[in-house]
Amino acid sequence: MQASKIQNTLLKIRHNKAFELFVITVIIASALLVGVKTYDVSSTVQVVTKYLDWFITVFFVMEIGLRFSTEENKKRFFHNFWNTFDTLIVAVSLIPIDNTDMALIARLVRVFRVLRMVSFIPELRILLTSLVKALPQLGYVMLLMFIIFYIYAAIGSTLFEAINPNLWGDITISLLTLFRVMTFEDWTDVMYETMTVYPMSWIFYLTFIFFTAFAFLNMVIGIVVNVMEEEHAKAREEKLAEKQQEKKAREDDKFNEIIEELRYLRQQVEKQQSS
Repeated sequence: MQASKIQNTLLKIRHNKAFELFVITVIIASALLVGVKTYDVSSTVQVVTKYLDWFITVFFVMEIGLRFSTEENKKRFFHNFWNTFDTLIVAVSLIPIDNTDMALIARLVRVFRVLRMVSFIPELRILLTSLVKALPQLGYVMLLMFIIFYIYAAIGSTLFEAINPNLWGDITISLLTLFRVMTFEDWTDVMYETMTVYPMSWIFYLTFIFFTAFAFLNMVIGIVVNVMEEEHAKAREEKLAEKQQEKKAREDDKFNEIIEELRYLRQQVEKQQSS
C-alpha cells in the first residue's frame, strides 16, 4: 500500500507542469553553461560553472530515474526512442571532463544535452519524428529529382559547354550549376549568358525551375504535412492515455485514503471493545 502511494506521488510529480517547466529551465541552463565555458572567465566563475554542471548532471540522472520508476511496463522503457536517447546522453555526461583522455568527447556530449529540449517538448518531438518518418517517402521524391537533375545536367553540358566551361564543363559541374539555378542564386546571370547564343534557352531554365523548385517542393511539403497529421493524432491518443493514468492515480489515492480511514475506525472500535 505504501509503495503504491509513493508510486502515485512520483507519477504526479512527473506530470506536474511546474516540474516540467523546471526541467526545461535546467536544459536551457545546461546549454548556456556550455556557452559560458567557451569564454575566458575568472576562476570564481569557473568554480561556479563546475558546481552547476555537477548539479545539472545529478538532476538529469534523478529525472531519468523518476521517469523509469513511474513507467508501468519497465521492460519496455527503452523501447521508446526518446527514453533511450535521453538515457544515453545523461549516461555519457557522467564521464569526468577534467584531465582525462575523454575530456573532449565529454564536453561535446554536454553540448548535445540541449537536444533533450526536443525530447521533452511534445511539439518539437512531433516535428522531428515527422521528418524522420517522412524520409522513406521523401527518398523516392529525391530519386526522381536526381533523375530530373541528371537529364537537365546532361542537356546543359552538351549545349552550353562551349559558352562557359566553368559552369557547364562536365555533368558534375552542370549539376552544381543547376543547384544554383534551383536555389535562385544569381540564376538569371547564367540564363542570360546562354541566351546570347541560344535565345530560346530560357525554356530550359524555366521548365527546370518548375519541376524542381515548385513541383517537387510542394510534393515534399505534402508528404511532411501528411506525416505530421498522423503524428499529431498519435500524440493526442498518448495524451489521453496519460490523463487516464493520472485519473487512475488520483482514484488510487482516494481509495488508499478510504482504506486508511477504515483502518483507523477499526482500531478505534477495537479499542472501545477492549475497554
